[in-house]
Order: sequence, then structure tokens, then C-alpha cells
Amino acid sequence: MSANAAIQRVVREHHGWVLARLVRSVRDLTLAEDSLQLALEAALVQWPRDGVPDQPRAWLVRTARRRAIDELRHRTMRREKEREIEWLEALRQDERGAPSEADLPDDMLRLLFTCCHPALAREAQVALTLRAIAGLETEEIARAFLVPVPTMAQRLVRAKRKIERANIPYRVPGRSELDERLESVLAVLYLVFNEGYAASAGAELVRRDLCTVAIRWTRELVQLLSEASEAVGLLALMRLQDSRRETRTDADGDLVLLEDQDRSAWDQRAIEEGAALVRHALQMGPPGPYALQAAIAAVHAEAPRADATDWVQLVGLYDVLLQAMPSPVVALNRAVAVAFAHGFEVGLAAMDGLESELSRYHLFHAARADLLRRLDRPSDARAAYEQALELCQNEAERRFLSGRLDALR
Repeated sequence: MSANAAIQRVVREHHGWVLARLVRSVRDLTLAEDSLQLALEAALVQWPRDGVPDQPRAWLVRTARRRAIDELRHRTMRREKEREIEWLEALRQDERGAPSEADLPDDMLRLLFTCCHPALAREAQVALTLRAIAGLETEEIARAFLVPVPTMAQRLVRAKRKIERANIPYRVPGRSELDERLESVLAVLYLVFNEGYAASAGAELVRRDLCTVAIRWTRELVQLLSEASEAVGLLALMRLQDSRRETRTDADGDLVLLEDQDRSAWDQRAIEEGAALVRHALQMGPPGPYALQAAIAAVHAEAPRADATDWVQLVGLYDVLLQAMPSPVVALNRAVAVAFAHGFEVGLAAMDGLESELSRYHLFHAARADLLRRLDRPSDARAAYEQALELCQNEAERRFLSGRLDALR
């Protein structure tokens, strides 16, 4: 492996761990990020010349820590600040021993919960998590969410300033607030996965890099908080959904519906892992929304053919999910299940009751158009497809909707 390739691998796989270790000592996200960036620049110079270290993560921790010590030393020379003197002493204490792996899980949790602190807006939580935990560059995050790079850069700067000015603690929340804070972390990881699984806009339907990031860090969270049933449920949901990744588009990047996908090409290892995680999550106590969604995904994943799907069971699961997470989108998905379990007319009636809440949601109109098409009502189906097309911003989905319109014409 070349030095550059090794650096890229370390950044992608270990960025969050290295940054978490640094932030534990300096308690300043900006200083930690700057120090890590200097360490990466040093690696680009030294690794091609001297070879990749046996323990590249430990090398980055040591090098970044020394850069942080230099910076804090300069700061304390310019102005004696009690907080920075404290940080400097903590770093010096760390420097006297070799980097230990023992505290890494706690460090990782501290950083993750800080990035997802409820004082930050949700878009800032997502951006900060992708930058700090996943190691994505600002340009990559901006591209993923289709905003200009300067906008994303400002979003990150404001988030870090808020952490500093509000003195948001770098710690794992106590038991009394853990459930509430964990909900925020899981929501951020779910948003990242969903944007990768079905991009809200742009040329590609699937953003594989975002799916991979979300799955990796949800898995890390499950390992760190093994008793958190909803974390287990979310990992199960991601693995089951992601098992269909390669079949959701064709060779031209066009959308392939679930019923038309080649099920023999689904990732069976991912399905088996996801199904096992679902069972584990359901055994841990009353199921939460992620575990219930994972159970729904398991019914689809384990059906050998589209016409063998247990739609009656799906309606029952959606009924439970609606109680746990009342949402018009969940109600829409339930209406689709009702259509296949009890008839398209019945499903369409359930769907029509949601129009006032979902009038600006393109998938509502697309689902309604599909039922109208199956009921041989081409004029009404065309009108619904046209509404869906007007609201849709993803190019792959737009091509699919245009194809359905052309077929009806």
C-alpha cells in the first residue's frame, strides 16, 4: 500500500478515534482539528520517505498532540490563561506515556455526544458529525447535502463556536439524560444513512459513501452501548436496507423498484446480520421506532419473491409503528401495505386521507400514481405522476417518473 493510500485509509477509518483522543485532553474541537491536520500534513511528508508506521493511528495521536502542545505553549506565552495552562498540563501528562487504547471507547462517545448536543441545530449536528467523526472534508459534506462549500464551512464554524461559547461539556451524558441525548445521536446517524440511501437531490440515487459512514459509526455505537436497544435496531435497519444497494439502480443509474429487483443479488450476509439484530433488539424490551422499522425491512428482505411478501404482517407492524411514531410518512407506507394486503381501492382510500399533510412530498404522489395505474385509471395516474415529477429533485427518480408518464401516454 502506498503512503498516500495509507493516509487516506487512516483518515477514513480512524479520524474520529484520533480526534476524540485529542479533544479529551485539549477540550477544544478547533485546536484538536487543527493539530490533527498538521499531523496529516507531516504524514504526507514523512511516510513516503520513512515508510508507513506499524501503528499509524498512534503515530497521528502523538504527532498531533505535540502540535497542540506547541500551540498551547505559544498561547500561554502571549497571555496567561488558566484554561489553556490546564490543557497544556493535561497534554504534557498524556505525552509522558504511550497512547493507550483503553479509554478510546469513552473518548469516542464524548466526541459523538458533543457533536450531537441538542443545543446545536440538526443540520449543524449532521455536518459536525460527518466532519469530526467520519473525517469527511468540508467539500464532501457540502456536496452530499447540495449546499455551497462556503455555506457548509460557515455552518461548521458556527457549530464549533457555539460549543465553545456555550461551554458545552465534552462528556458522556449521565444516566438521567442518556436516553434523550442518545435519541439525538441516532437521529443524526439515521439522517446521514437516509441521505446516502435515497439522495434528496442530485444525479445519483444512492450515495454509497454516506451509507458506509453511517453504518460504520452506528456499529461503533452499538459496540460502545450494547444495552441500547434502539441503537441495535437502527444498525439492523441500516444493514437490511443496505443489503439491496447494488440492485436499486441499473447499469445506467436508473431506479429499479423493490418488486423488480434481482433478489438473488441482495447481500445475504447483510440480511442475516440484520435479521439477527432485529431479533436481538426485539428481545431487549418494548420495541422502539428503529427496531420496528427494521422488523418491517426484515419482512421484505426475507421474502423470496415480491409476490411472497407477507403484506398482512406488514400492515400489523405499521399499526404498531404508527403508535410509537405517529407520522404521515409512516401512514403513507402503511397505506401501501394495505393496498397489497386488502386491495388497491382500499389502499388508495387510506392514502387519499393524507393528501393535506403530504401535498409537497413527491413520494406521496408517486405512490398514489402507482395505485391509480394498477387500477387502470390512466388519466388520474398521469396527473399524479406529473405532480410527483414537479416536486422531485433527484435525477434518477425523475427519469423513472418520466418513463412511467411516457408509458401512460
